[in-house]
Amino acid sequence: MAVVGRWRRNQRGGVRGLIEWVAIVVGAVLVALLVKTYLVQAFRIPSSSMEQTLQVGDRVMVNKLSYRLGEVSPGDVVVFSRPAGAAAGTDAPEDLIKRVIGVGGDTIQTVDGKLVRNGTPVDEPYLVPGTTTTGMEQPVTVPDGQLWVMGDNRNNSSDSRVFGPIDESTVVGQAFIIMWPPGRFGTL
Repeated sequence: MAVVGRWRRNQRGGVRGLIEWVAIVVGAVLVALLVKTYLVQAFRIPSSSMEQTLQVGDRVMVNKLSYRLGEVSPGDVVVFSRPAGAAAGTDAPEDLIKRVIGVGGDTIQTVDGKLVRNGTPVDEPYLVPGTTTTGMEQPVTVPDGQLWVMGDNRNNSSDSRVFGPIDESTVVGQAFIIMWPPGRFGTL
């Protein structure tokens, strides 16, 4: 009789232990989904449009809360949904990553190979020395609620010079750190 009682207690303890483990795993999955959906997400860099800042294959972390709590600023590196005017092949990513050059109300143009915003040449230390920026010889004023984005690899980037300004609402978040490969770990 005592053996049967111990067996039943052990069986109940095993079931309780299994239920606890299932609850822990389900809880961890839910937390991971919430973090990825609302806080941060990793993105892989698929093209050379942001070189030298980002290399093909780099993985960056993107803060999805950054623009719910603050404003987009020129110089920010953002991930956004592919605009309708952007060329897309069968293996093209749904999201793109570029640098914000202008926000609503800014006037952007290129003069003698240099980027000019609101009549002032823009200091762009993230570009490879000697890089020229072309394709915007006529001034463009960015509409309110939109952003002008460009890749750091200006001669090899399909950006707002091709597809126009993007809606701020399409921004997924701000890229803030390179996580992979380990040798390139650092902030943006």
